[in-house]
Amino acid sequence: MGPDSIINHFENLTDPREDNKRHNLIDIIVITLCAVICSADKWEDIEAYGIAKEEGYRRFLELPHGIPSNDTIRRVFASLNPEEFNRCFLDWIETWKSSLGQDIINIDGKTLRHSYDSAKGKSAIHMVSAWASKAGIVLGQLKVDDKSNEITAIPKLLDLLEIEDSIITIDAMGTQKKIAEKIIDKGADYVLALKGNQGTLKEDVDLYFQD
Repeated sequence: MGPDSIINHFENLTDPREDNKRHNLIDIIVITLCAVICSADKWEDIEAYGIAKEEGYRRFLELPHGIPSNDTIRRVFASLNPEEFNRCFLDWIETWKSSLGQDIINIDGKTLRHSYDSAKGKSAIHMVSAWASKAGIVLGQLKVDDKSNEITAIPKLLDLLEIEDSIITIDAMGTQKKIAEKIIDKGADYVLALKGNQGTLKEDVDLYFQD
């Protein structure tokens, strides 16, 4: 899964910038994604990574004005269409996942640390993500709407993913009939945690295994 694969999946991503661009969009995308894979988590880290690897990247990227600055990278990513970028990203990740065969995909919800601001009335951001155990990558993630919850977000995330022949695991919040039906409809199997949020189902299962 080299940089050429990133180019193939992101080369048609819409460039939101006007004319007189110094850096190619695909150059910025490739360097950024590769830097993040290598644990870069700040814009400055991405620029430093690009400078350190510039000679190697010149074999398949144009880099007409060298490595873009961290400010340029930040501004470009801030102006991208997030939905379009997400589609390209998911297609790229799916190619990676498909090469590994069947996988166990864990779907879970997390609240992002420091994402709230009580002084400004900003609530915390809650995300639902899909983690492929064998591939060791996040296949996709979705922000939970402020007036919604994981139960409605999980089916939307499943719609974005190719999960055929995979095993989907979800905690008790996602143990819902419609979610189970969607997983089966998409050709996957599931392991769902069972607690007391489904009427007498847990007691019925307990009795079944006691017999």
